[in-house]
Amino acid sequence: IGLAALGQKPQCNIAIFCETRAEWMIAAQAGFIYNFPLVTLYATLGGPAIAHGLNETEITHIVTSKDLLQSRLKAILLEVPRLQHIIVVDSKPTSWPGFPRGIMVHNMDAVQELVAVARRQPLPSDTAVIMYTSGSTGIPKGVMISHSNIIAGITGMAERIPNLDETDTYIGYLPLAHVLELSAEMVCISHGCRIGYSSPQTLADQSTKIKKGSKGDTSVLKPTLMAAVPEIMDRIYKNVMTKVEEMSSVQRTLFVLAYNYKMEQISKGYSTPLCDRLVFKKVRSLLGGHIRVLLSGGAPLSAATQRFMNICLCCPVGQGYGLTETSGAGTISEMWDYSTGRVGAPLVCSEITLKDWEEGGYYSTDKPNPRGEILIGGPNVTMGYYKKQSEDFLVDASGQRWFCTGDIGEFHTDGCLKIIDRKKDLVKLQAGEYVSLGKVEAVLKNCSFVDNICAYANSDQSYVIGFVVPNQKQLTILAEQRGLRGSWEEICNHPEMERDVLRILTEAALSAKLERFEIPKKIRLSAEPWTPETGLVTDAFKLKRKELKSHYQDDIERMYGGK
Repeated sequence: IGLAALGQKPQCNIAIFCETRAEWMIAAQAGFIYNFPLVTLYATLGGPAIAHGLNETEITHIVTSKDLLQSRLKAILLEVPRLQHIIVVDSKPTSWPGFPRGIMVHNMDAVQELVAVARRQPLPSDTAVIMYTSGSTGIPKGVMISHSNIIAGITGMAERIPNLDETDTYIGYLPLAHVLELSAEMVCISHGCRIGYSSPQTLADQSTKIKKGSKGDTSVLKPTLMAAVPEIMDRIYKNVMTKVEEMSSVQRTLFVLAYNYKMEQISKGYSTPLCDRLVFKKVRSLLGGHIRVLLSGGAPLSAATQRFMNICLCCPVGQGYGLTETSGAGTISEMWDYSTGRVGAPLVCSEITLKDWEEGGYYSTDKPNPRGEILIGGPNVTMGYYKKQSEDFLVDASGQRWFCTGDIGEFHTDGCLKIIDRKKDLVKLQAGEYVSLGKVEAVLKNCSFVDNICAYANSDQSYVIGFVVPNQKQLTILAEQRGLRGSWEEICNHPEMERDVLRILTEAALSAKLERFEIPKKIRLSAEPWTPETGLVTDAFKLKRKELKSHYQDDIERMYGGK
């Protein structure tokens, strides 16, 4: 609250550049109360993108952590001339030598003790957050989210989660600079739920930064609510399935029997308390044993993973769909709806309409289900991009704002939406066939050999190619069976491994009914995983196609015969 005493003025932007932790939320709430619009930036953005965001929003005050100050901010301070005050959320050290003249570094504790000035109540139309999206395309854009946008989004989301109250505990570990995490936590705060803070590396007992034999955060906190991006759930799914493979044949048979029995029961609407207690209790304890709702967002969740979560973690998965531009709100599936591959019906804050897209061949008159580009309208649709005009925001005759998402959806007869394509992912092959790269990737990602995949096609070529980050465990086993020895890199670069994985992928694609022209003809195995730090995927682990293309440019030319 001492921010005002440090000269931060109402309606002047303040930046928050920090990992997910309680201090992030405390600073944000202070900003909301005092009407300081909050500029949020991903902790994994590169230097130029951070400087661009801070300069575009004319930042004078920034809240950050000791680690990020040293690793990211220090190097670009001279490129952000307006910056005067850096507030560090860690309590140690208290003095900060070696910073450029004119920049004051404060500890959050000290700032909290400063005498507060009279505050000015924000109006519903005032900007609450300027959220820079990591954008799978180009320079990050700042989305302007008003106070009324946030309230509309929270109201819509909370209505889909049954019995939210102060007995709930939520575990926060996704980046708070991401609209999914921020809105989930705001839903919790508005309903009095507890929030415990964690990180992807310390989430479960098996997490990378948890010492063997020690407890992960979920085991200690025992949360009842959790949001997860598919990337994390796919990891849990693959880990458990690998463990099942290693069981004795009796245990494995028992597990498969219980799995299939429960699948049949939940599709009829029954529960299976005995199975849950005897077989699935152990899997359920991976996330602390008390999760009652898992919220999934950020990217499509595969049917196999969703089924697995329903059955083994014994809890419903609410699949949601929303964008930064719609304050994170759009649709969430009903908790009792166990169908897969759908994102549910529109929330009470949103209307959704489908707009014909001729080029892709999607029309609202399509049978059996209407299809088209998804347009979301309502009080949760944000005010646009900061200092940028965009044709993606529209206002209709009645004054309601709409956002054109670029995603293609289809509506089912029960009013639920299914995302089937993305406008930007469509490539036309030489012979005129349209390939949706996103669709191909979604199918092949289900294969146990694949940790991640990027499909690519050039319009002047007749076939699709693919870049695959293979699953280390599965590929190593395959290499041993083939009698191949060597480092992980050598195994990935071995032509025989490429051929084997391509064969496995082709079989998976054909059994999933992909067309011949949609299946990659050549692949390249990548020994390095794609993380936000490599710049090849966004913070929500969505592929950055442009960066992947330039990263693998030599391979692309080679795979297309050096043309």
